Amino acid sequence: MTEFEPVLLANKDKDRSWTIQVYEGSGGYATLRHVLKEKSPEEVRKAVDSARLRGRGGAGFLTALKWSFLPKDHPGPFYMCVNADESEPGTFCNRVQLECDPHQVLEGIILSCYATGVQRAYIYLRYEYHLAFKRLTEAIKEAYDKNFLGRNIRGHDFSLDIYVHRGAGAYICGEETGLLSSLEGRRPYPRSKPPYPTVRGLFGKPTIINNVETLACVRHILERGPEWFRSIGTPPPPDDPQDPGSFGPKIFCLSGHVNRPGVYELPLGIPCGEVIERYGGGVWKGRRVKAVVVGGISTGLLSASELETPLDFSGPIRAGCLGLGTGGVVVLDETFPIVEVMYNGCRFFAHESCGQCTPCREGVPYALEVIERIRRGEGRLVDLDTLSEIGQAIGITPGTTICGLADGAAWVIRTCVSKFREELEDHIRRTNPQGYRRRLPPGTIVLPQGAPAGIVTRKVQTQWTIYPNYQLEMINKPTGN
Repeated sequence: MTEFEPVLLANKDKDRSWTIQVYEGSGGYATLRHVLKEKSPEEVRKAVDSARLRGRGGAGFLTALKWSFLPKDHPGPFYMCVNADESEPGTFCNRVQLECDPHQVLEGIILSCYATGVQRAYIYLRYEYHLAFKRLTEAIKEAYDKNFLGRNIRGHDFSLDIYVHRGAGAYICGEETGLLSSLEGRRPYPRSKPPYPTVRGLFGKPTIINNVETLACVRHILERGPEWFRSIGTPPPPDDPQDPGSFGPKIFCLSGHVNRPGVYELPLGIPCGEVIERYGGGVWKGRRVKAVVVGGISTGLLSASELETPLDFSGPIRAGCLGLGTGGVVVLDETFPIVEVMYNGCRFFAHESCGQCTPCREGVPYALEVIERIRRGEGRLVDLDTLSEIGQAIGITPGTTICGLADGAAWVIRTCVSKFREELEDHIRRTNPQGYRRRLPPGTIVLPQGAPAGIVTRKVQTQWTIYPNYQLEMINKPTGN
């Protein structure tokens, strides 16, 4: 890969980079001034369309195409919701952007609202991002003070107000319609589509929902031109007319078993192995790669033989993953058990499910139950077939759920079982050579050795029974109302 000039993270290491003085000193808001003076909203939309900008939040949908779905004859108002509810495990690029360069994000939001006729925007921020909240609210105040926000921005016939809404700490709020429900003060249940948010969204009005990184790219497209943006990344493959290509820079979060974890801005299409070796400094402790979570745990895993996979919107799909996702790359070394990957992934999604759809509400906890049995040495080879069946049957991709949360668990299961079946079979044969499975009474929870001798709660008295091997069995006996 040739040398690459970061733009999204160009100000990250500057002193007090989150202030408007530093941002304007590096050319910030100059693009906004120029656009408001020289370009119409239609010209801005055409520039973003020409750049082929795709959403950086996971789905990879064409941004300008989404904007075009706003009804032309609607009296308004239109809303924009900025998805900063970054809850995907292994992902923290939005946090870095909002902590280190919030004005870049604000300029992108203002330009996008100008292009779509929006006069009110909401930034839905993950509640745990305390520093990002502090710096973002300060940046919004600075923007108001300099009339980059508010009424008749910089003397032009364009007004915009931006509000920050802190989320409730639920993964499901990152789904766009769950986000809307939460913003409206209701339980964050995802909604069936259609109607899509661009037709009926926040408060029943047409709404655009874009990711933080996506909107930050808008500023650079308008500043440097669509041709510059398309010069970065990978063009569409000639054998797939439905693929619009993967253009522009992308922020990758690199973590796990690497020597230099961190946030790196790189061109789309860079091979996964190059990210690990060139930027991550290789696998720690001199070990080798076993697997790589390619874009957040919901996208599934690459095996060690697939490290040449390009990290663009189509490369991981060709390698059997759900997609590029959020760009959260997590490296696992050769000593990490795959059964633990499955356990951690399914435990997370079972906990975060809203429970609205039966395949997700019942299927993911059942998969977790099977994985827990395998993990504690009571697995059978047929359990892997059961897990594969669950992984193929739940989620929005086979059309059984409203949102894609179940797909996250499904792709963890799919890729682990299909790519690492030999390891899983070996674990089962070693830990349960006779294929033994102890039948437990309903309501039983198996806990590891060393749990407390007894617990009493308000409604349930817990009785412990010691078993001869390596586990405890906890039997909950109701004590009445």
